[in-house]
Amino acid sequence: MRVLLTGATGFIGKALVAELIQQGFNISISVRQKTSLFPDKVKQFVVGGFGSNSDFSTSLVGIDCVIHLAGKAHVIDKAKAPALDEFREINTELALNLAKQAVTAGVGRFIYLSSIGVNGSQNNKPFLETDIPNPQEPYAISKYEAEQSLLKLAKNSDLEVVIIRPPLVYGNNAPGNFGRLIQWAGAKIILPLPLGDVNNARSLIAIDNLVNFIITCTLHPKAANEIFLISDDGNLSTTQLLKKIAKAFNKKAILLPVPVSWMVFVAKFLGKEADAVRLFSSLVVDSNKARNLLDWHPITTMDEQLCKITENEKNI
Repeated sequence: MRVLLTGATGFIGKALVAELIQQGFNISISVRQKTSLFPDKVKQFVVGGFGSNSDFSTSLVGIDCVIHLAGKAHVIDKAKAPALDEFREINTELALNLAKQAVTAGVGRFIYLSSIGVNGSQNNKPFLETDIPNPQEPYAISKYEAEQSLLKLAKNSDLEVVIIRPPLVYGNNAPGNFGRLIQWAGAKIILPLPLGDVNNARSLIAIDNLVNFIITCTLHPKAANEIFLISDDGNLSTTQLLKKIAKAFNKKAILLPVPVSWMVFVAKFLGKEADAVRLFSSLVVDSNKARNLLDWHPITTMDEQLCKITENEKNI
């Protein structure tokens, strides 16, 4: 199969390219500038700036499936967060522009990596694909608008669209909050944290599981024009997650049992309420649709993925 990938140089993209190579796919990537990250067998097409007017026509010739990972990343700090229009330019308009050109080129399938934020930022019962979307922040809104545009395009063309909404993705060199937790656990002296009494539940997905699912969606006929929520098996509280990460580094997490209500109060006072919501609230997904419709199951556990992370840290 001939695959075109955007976002190849990112955290997820690099892992996906490596596995596609391993499985013998014919891979092309669209990039802003040429990169030395990949072997020569990966064909590179320099597009320059990504936007609503970017020309992907050359890179789309002979392609069977486009995997669109490129996007403007979520920003937690509201003071630094771009406006909705800035997210739309990359996450919405770029995606639709690429998909329209894929239709013209006769591409069969378009896989769009969206976000669980389209469903919402927290829940009391697991999110489902059939839930009414409830994006709360500009990043999630831009992702939802892209989904709507892509599904409309699929209805009016022969292009098959697959939408994937993952929760937090973790693995080697993960960015954001998970990367900071790895730095915390990997430090010579592990600092105490006031997170010993957080009784929430969070769904996460290992990078190896996400990559495996994306590849499943390139091939499986029943994935066409579907939305999928996916995660690892089982859910964890923030407290349990910290303990697992510390254990992977052969350390003991010192987690002080400070009441969550106190920490939320302090977070609001410091203007970090959004951080507190992510840290203390629950966000669980039901991934039974992927399991039942595509017969997909996670290929690794959190303990196994954390082991790979610690091995990688030792070799740096």
